[in-house]
Amino acid sequence: MGRAPRAESDISAAYVKYSDMLYRISLMQLKNADDAMDAVQDVFLKYIKKNLIFSSEEHEKAWFIRSTLNQCKDIYRKNSVRSHEDISTAENLIYKESFSEDHSSLLEAVEKLPEKIRSVIVLHYLEDMSIDTIAKTLKLSASAVKMRLSRGREALKQLLEKEEFNV
Repeated sequence: MGRAPRAESDISAAYVKYSDMLYRISLMQLKNADDAMDAVQDVFLKYIKKNLIFSSEEHEKAWFIRSTLNQCKDIYRKNSVRSHEDISTAENLIYKESFSEDHSSLLEAVEKLPEKIRSVIVLHYLEDMSIDTIAKTLKLSASAVKMRLSRGREALKQLLEKEEFNV
């Protein structure tokens, strides 16, 4: 990964290519639309300032996802004393559009998962990333990703069963 001046067309192309995905990831992590937009903006500012050269498209995508997750952690730490609007009431939630009302409880359950598990669940099931790609992106072993997916599925199952009995 080296440095080179970045053309405006390259920046625009990267924004068109990754911004929606990064926003969805940020929204699932931060549970606040404004903070999610800030995270994406900050990641693209880093992208512009650093002028990085990537070895492949996969490497570039991994950098964007990893940087977004790191930015979300930073924002979360800075805002830990602020209260945020619950994600279930956020009207501009992109994922909600792809879920029927029957699946809204699943999305709400995903929101309740711990960050480490939630990020793997979101990348695998909502962003359709393979286990190997997630492992490379998050700098984890494939077995760690599989374990987090397994724990996430089990936690979701328990949350959904608990919700079913409370209805």
